[in-house]
Amino acid sequence: MKKRFSEEQIIGLLKQVSASVPVKDLCWQHGFNDGPFYNWCAESVGMSVPDVKRLKESAAENVRLKRMQADSTVGAEAQKAALGLDRRSASMHRSQLTVDPALR
Repeated sequence: MKKRFSEEQIIGLLKQVSASVPVKDLCWQHGFNDGPFYNWCAESVGMSVPDVKRLKESAAENVRLKRMQADSTVGAEAQKAALGLDRRSASMHRSQLTVDPALR
């Protein structure tokens, strides 16, 4: 979904409401429902524009890092499968091992 409002615009809208502009009127003037407005209020209570930008950047960084970790996990599992080292085959190998009675 494309974002229609930048962080600066969102903070500006929040400040207009704090200056006693009714929420419904503000939403109607800018052409959106009041649902996103209340989400913005919950996300950015008491924050300035740089704070909101930093929050959005850190959230984007977290998403990027989670994707990297998922990709590396999938790659490691693919390597194990290619080498025949999945869990079932590893347990079968252990059960098939015989212990030399002289070593006991």
